[in-house]
Amino acid sequence: MAEHATHVYDELTGGRSRRLRLRELVDAARQVFPTLVPPEERGVPQAAKEGREIDEGVFLRGILDCPFAGSHLLDTMRRPTERALALLPEFTRTGLVEMESVVLERRDGVARLTMVRDGCLNAEDERQVDDMETAVDLALLDPGVTMGLLRGGVMTHPRYKGRRVFSAGINLKKLHAGEITLVGFLLRRELGYIAKLVRGLSGDGGRPAEKPWTAAVDTFAIGGGAQLLLVFDQVLAASDSYVSLPAAREGIIPGAANLRLTRATGARLARQLILQGRRVWATEPDARAFVDEVVEPERLDDAIEAALGRLDGEAVVANRRMLHLAEEPEDVFRRYMAEFALQQALRMHGPDVLEKVRRFA
Repeated sequence: MAEHATHVYDELTGGRSRRLRLRELVDAARQVFPTLVPPEERGVPQAAKEGREIDEGVFLRGILDCPFAGSHLLDTMRRPTERALALLPEFTRTGLVEMESVVLERRDGVARLTMVRDGCLNAEDERQVDDMETAVDLALLDPGVTMGLLRGGVMTHPRYKGRRVFSAGINLKKLHAGEITLVGFLLRRELGYIAKLVRGLSGDGGRPAEKPWTAAVDTFAIGGGAQLLLVFDQVLAASDSYVSLPAAREGIIPGAANLRLTRATGARLARQLILQGRRVWATEPDARAFVDEVVEPERLDDAIEAALGRLDGEAVVANRRMLHLAEEPEDVFRRYMAEFALQQALRMHGPDVLEKVRRFA
């Protein structure tokens, strides 16, 4: 695949004249190169799958590892989705879009994204990834928005009823059911809305549409929730909240955290978090790797508004762009995601992972 990646990608995209997102690219490959990408396994519990996603991982590793094809795919994935473009007139007019898992509200020039999967503690699945990407697109497209804010909503889950929760990470029930896919969740999440948080929207001509982002953590940011904090321009947390990355204990790879975490924490703490699943409370000194400001829960609302004002400067966007250029060049990210595509596909079908997710049946 590595030797023929450019030819394969050009064949599928008409010499890079067509923009195919991940799902469209893989589906096209099934038709044109069926020996490379076999038919998809849908509606099958994870333990009953034959492991065809591993073939998808091999294919996408080859595409992403190729500088020409991989860069074109990354650029394609950072373009606005059709869903967001369809909702844009409504959002610019009303300043409100309510989706199943995310509510987006524009107030005082801030796009306020609230994760509202209250019954599952904002555990992420493909529905939430789609809603999040739509919300991020709308925030970046709307000229009335100058910056974004992400926070968890109030829960109805019995254990946390009446409390805000940031995120419980990947939805392990959906993983057991075979509804967490390599392409539709694990890769789309990284190359879609998270990449847009970091680098903004791409498009034909002009600079990417970028805006600064703030996150506010209530109760906990576990797994994917903790991964998200690494890409925000500032993070606030309630003093009774914590952060953890239990992916290795669950048997999977925590997205791009392995790429970004050592930059924030150093090698030792990164290994404690990723390999051992260490929990870090917001009040611990080590939490500064994730969090800029810690306040008492009852003061978090006011602290958020004050923090938003600190990113309201003409030079903020240009400087965040230069920070990202220095910290995480796109070619470094592309090569990491190439290997991630294969290794995560292998992990999804590891016997240890299948055994662990059975308890969520």
